[in-house]
Order: sequence, then C-alpha cells, then structure tokens
Amino acid sequence: MGILSRLNGFHAAGEGPNENNTGKYGVPACSLYTELNPGDLHQKIEVKNEQGQTLYWTKSSVIAIKGKTDIFDASGAQVAHLEKKPISLHEKHFITMADGQKFTLSNELFHVVRDITNIEGLGWQLQGNVIGLNFTLFDQNSDPIASIGQKMISMHDRYSIDLYQPQHEKTVVAIVIQLQKMLTARRENNN
Repeated sequence: MGILSRLNGFHAAGEGPNENNTGKYGVPACSLYTELNPGDLHQKIEVKNEQGQTLYWTKSSVIAIKGKTDIFDASGAQVAHLEKKPISLHEKHFITMADGQKFTLSNELFHVVRDITNIEGLGWQLQGNVIGLNFTLFDQNSDPIASIGQKMISMHDRYSIDLYQPQHEKTVVAIVIQLQKMLTARRENNN
C-alpha cells in the first residue's frame, strides 16, 4: 500500500477497508459506495452495496441556491430531505429524515488542515482530513460510526463508507451525501 492510499480512506468494492482505519477502529460491519452521475441534470448520486446493488439514490433541485436534495431508497420511498442555508458563515446544512428527525451540519471555522463538522441535534461530529480526503463520523461518546474515504481523482466523485454502527445506515448516508455536496460546492467556489 502506497503512502497516498494510506492517507486516503477510499477503497473500491471488493478491495477491503483501509488498513489505517481497521487498525484504529476495527473491521467495519459493512461498506457502501457512492457515485455521482455527472451527466445527470439533477446530479444524481447512487449509493451501492458491495455487490453493486443500488440501495439509495438522490434527486437534487436544478437551481442550486438552496441546494435541495431528496434521498430515496431502492423502492422509491423517501429517506431524507437535505437543504443548505444560502448564506451562512458556518456553512449550515439541514437534514430532515423521513421519520421527522431533524439535525444540522455546521462547520467549525479556522481549522486549516482538519475539517470539523458538528452534527447539531445528534451530538455527533464529523472530523476530516481535507488533504487525504478521509473523514470519520463519531457519535456523542466519541465512538466511530463510519469512516468515509473520497477517491482522489474521479469524474464520478466516488466515496466509500465503512459502517461501524450499521443501525445508523440511513442517517450516515444522508450525512455523507451532504458532505459530498459541501465538498463539491467548495471546489466549484475555489475555481
């Protein structure tokens, strides 16, 4: 394993999780994979399992001012609604799950290399390395819920999600899709 692959937590289906992550957190219960369809006007993201079956998919508004996105499961049932605050110093993003649970992703400011995003309403925290494109989602007890890796170079904006607490799968999927949208918006704003 090269130095870049050690820094980056991404792995494709069938490759097995990143050794650094398994060394820190153990073997995940399961892994999921996201892929953006770049040719789709609504920027559809699909979330698949190890076998390549689509478990979740998104539909986003064409007008990106509020960044509205809905997540659906394979049967077409809505899982979550995502929305961003158009103007916010802390880059606030709102998630409403289908069961009515609501929470907010809010970035802490002034972190140079490591991003810290608080999940207000759950007491969780997303910590990430923007250089290595590697993120870990922790619960209120600082236990890992999921480890997320972004593929460094990809037209399809791919992520791997290693779930350590699979009971939170839908919530994690919503958070990862919002993270994916946040990082895409940052790249577009920096160009």
